[in-house]
Amino acid sequence: MSGTSLDGVDVACCNFQYKNDQWQFKIEKAITVPYTTSWMKKLSQAHQLSSAQLLQLNTDYGKYLGDLCKRFFSLYGIKQVDFIASHGHTIFHQPEKGFTFQLGSGNALHAASGKPVVCDFRSLDVSLGGQGAPLVPVGDHYLFSDYDVCLNLGGIANLSQLVKAKRLAFDICFANMGLNYLAAKKGKTYDQGGAMAANGTLNTIMLKNLSKVYARIESKRPSLGREFFEQHIMPVLDDDKIDLNDRLNTFTESVAIHIASSLNYGKRRMTVLCTGGGAFNSYLIYRLMEQCGDKADLIIPEPDVVKFKEALVFAFLGVKRVRNEINCLKSVTQATRDCSSGMLVGF
Repeated sequence: MSGTSLDGVDVACCNFQYKNDQWQFKIEKAITVPYTTSWMKKLSQAHQLSSAQLLQLNTDYGKYLGDLCKRFFSLYGIKQVDFIASHGHTIFHQPEKGFTFQLGSGNALHAASGKPVVCDFRSLDVSLGGQGAPLVPVGDHYLFSDYDVCLNLGGIANLSQLVKAKRLAFDICFANMGLNYLAAKKGKTYDQGGAMAANGTLNTIMLKNLSKVYARIESKRPSLGREFFEQHIMPVLDDDKIDLNDRLNTFTESVAIHIASSLNYGKRRMTVLCTGGGAFNSYLIYRLMEQCGDKADLIIPEPDVVKFKEALVFAFLGVKRVRNEINCLKSVTQATRDCSSGMLVGF
């Protein structure tokens, strides 16, 4: 799994069992492999490449992922692997135009790793008129049903929730993608624990400008991607007249406000499972707790689940695909039908 925050590749060895009409899981081993400066540059600039250069990078990145998996197997002495489920790295996501593209050739990954591969999880849903996202709610539904809400604080904040026996999910706002973008202006990959944001002061004009951006899309709840971030969010974040710590503080507050306002609160206090890198941002969690008040309890699980839940879920989506079972919900993506999505390579 490689997310929009570009912090590295999450590799997880997961075990799934179906017992007593219920799915059980275990994360056996998991690591995050940080991107080298070279790979960060290649991935961040991939959308600017020519078609031939992009095809070359697609092959190279697939081979890179395959080699990474082989080293992972060797490092932990993993002998039995049924298949590799690979999300790839999103370069283009324009479902309104009928396409989405996750870098990382499944054929190259299969050739390098020697294992069967499930990949390209989003394209079928987009072809069926859906957003191709979010896909994690299927995992939430089967693996984390004990919680009222599953909140992912990744590059983009999104949630899933069961409402009247129907699984609903959507992207809320940009989270780590914006925080990391601002932190990079001080030469940092991220704002550890939200320390810089905590030292800043809220800028009400900037907060209003961010709210205006999201107000235009809240009724439609489209899936969010790099294109929208560059066009609508970056101009707000690039206002150098505002102190950098103040911008971090304000963006953090915006994230907390939009997440808290998007929760479908019930009559009782709800439980919200918080995962993704943002769950380690103590200042963001504090502001989110303040915004939710007494309506919700924020629960941060064991570190492996926080860090590797998306990798775990895409492994599970791979299981569902191999079993030819539904792994993509039209109630979430707005597609014309549910589907079993993903390309099978080397089976």
